[in-house]
Amino acid sequence: MEDSAIVGLYWERDQRAVSESDRKYGELCRGLSRNLLGSREDAEECVNDTWLRAWNTMPPQRPGSLRAYFCRIVRNLSIDRWRAARAQKRGAGLEVLLGELEDCVPARLNVEKELEDRQLLELLEGWLRELPEEDRDAFLRRYWYGSRVDQLARRQGCTPGQMSQRLYRLRNSLRQWLEREGVRL
Repeated sequence: MEDSAIVGLYWERDQRAVSESDRKYGELCRGLSRNLLGSREDAEECVNDTWLRAWNTMPPQRPGSLRAYFCRIVRNLSIDRWRAARAQKRGAGLEVLLGELEDCVPARLNVEKELEDRQLLELLEGWLRELPEEDRDAFLRRYWYGSRVDQLARRQGCTPGQMSQRLYRLRNSLRQWLEREGVRL
């Protein structure tokens, strides 16, 4: 079913919207959430919460990209769940990702003092646009979708060590880019 038809079902308050969303985007959302949380059960709950959030936000929203809309929702829900679990005990999956990025992306409070969120987003988009497609894919899959290094290496035909080195270089490149643009880290 086309995305516009699925959005139409949400707007009509037709419960088939949820089943069609799950059929088309369920595995993508489960994989993203599972990568961040490391738990199939938690991921399933986040995906179910995603469909509920979509149901409650459409209307009035009419997303242009349903895939991006669902991924943003499930990612945010997964991060919230991770933070709640981390408050009780230390987590591993997302903590590793955030630890890798902490040296090249400024803390949120510093960004709010120096730049509006939109300006930082524009800087990141500019940096990503200049990357070769393979590097952009690796960076986004690791730091947005939470893919494991060994999965990325397999996908791009290299060893996990080579992929780790590539990601390290990308983080350094991002840090240098942001510093050149005047962002204090």
